[in-house]
Amino acid sequence: MLITITSIAVLLILSAFFSGSETALTAASRPLMHQMDQNGDARARIVNRLHEDKERLIGAILLGNNLVNILASALATSVLIATFGEAGVAYATLTMTLLVLIFAEILPKTYAFRNANRMALVVAPLINGVVYVFSPIVEALQVVVSGTLRLFGIGDDVSVDPTAEELRGAIELHAAEGRPVEHERAMLRSVLDLAEVQVGEIMIHRKNVTMIDAELPAGTVVSEVLDSPFTRIPLWRDEPDNIVGVVHAKALLRAVRARGGNMEDLDVVASAAEPWFVPESTSLLDQLQEFRRRREHFALVIDEYGSLMGIVTLEDVLEEIVGDISDEHDIAVPGVVRQADGSFIVQGSVTIRDLNREFDWRLPDEEAATIAGLVLHESRRIPEVGQAFLFHGFRFDILRRHRHQITSIRITPPREAEVTEEAG
Repeated sequence: MLITITSIAVLLILSAFFSGSETALTAASRPLMHQMDQNGDARARIVNRLHEDKERLIGAILLGNNLVNILASALATSVLIATFGEAGVAYATLTMTLLVLIFAEILPKTYAFRNANRMALVVAPLINGVVYVFSPIVEALQVVVSGTLRLFGIGDDVSVDPTAEELRGAIELHAAEGRPVEHERAMLRSVLDLAEVQVGEIMIHRKNVTMIDAELPAGTVVSEVLDSPFTRIPLWRDEPDNIVGVVHAKALLRAVRARGGNMEDLDVVASAAEPWFVPESTSLLDQLQEFRRRREHFALVIDEYGSLMGIVTLEDVLEEIVGDISDEHDIAVPGVVRQADGSFIVQGSVTIRDLNREFDWRLPDEEAATIAGLVLHESRRIPEVGQAFLFHGFRFDILRRHRHQITSIRITPPREAEVTEEAG
């Protein structure tokens, strides 16, 4: 009897091992294991290899776990029947249920869940051996299972590739854990949005673009370039839509120096780069890749009719990911002013994406790029000064309008948005 009881104890230990290993290997961090594998960790490599065929892994663990559990129950039943007779069956059922539940399921799985990465590295070599030994049986069982599923019209195709929505959910879930990662959240969301946001949504509108008439005297052009805070400036001839080049301040100054400072015969257009035009519908991801491929930082945005809409720079695209990038030459143009009552005075040209990212709002930006465009789209009219609208839980008061253009709006967020913004 002592040998039987010892055998039951050993089987329970093996059951705990299988249960804990299953939890540890399935709960272990895939990114961490991948990184450790790249750094040369052999045990992490085994964990990753086991994850590649998860059905075989789970099948082998379940086979081993059920074998030891059933054998332990059978031995306990035989011992208790010999001791208590027919009542031993009830005693064995109750005793083994409690022992298996507490010591072979809850306890090892709780420990494994709390220490998943560390335990996965420890058990991976042992489980790898178990999978190898049980492979023939597991493969046979998988054939039976697959055939049974097909009888009920259930296919074998399983998609394991994370979708963009799953990644977004993971980002939000990570933030819900109470960690101070708001800036990182915004960056990760912006990276996922690059393929969905178009150049036209982030470009600098042509009315705000500094451009120079190429027909001006060279000295005047040089003076305007030096007076401008920008490095690259479009040159136009005859009409602003006719862009003939993009002058780079450094290239222009080199041309001036090559002539010993004499600007009388300086051809400004000859020293300018060829203009690069991109459609306003180009996605930011494609534009970023083109910036890298062409090794350029500046592009002119046109609409479907070829009319100049504005400009986009590499910095504009990067700012969509990391937020505003300011340097000593940037001109501070406040587009949003917070009011004491919790509202915001916003210029009509401020983009919806900037507001959403700055204040963690959820205003839609599918139909309009700017806040003025959103008001026009939702109201289906050109509002008058003094009119107020309620859209998406926000109140929009029209403060100023220039002709048909809304130039200033007071935005009052819903109470929960105010609380969220103040807490952040």
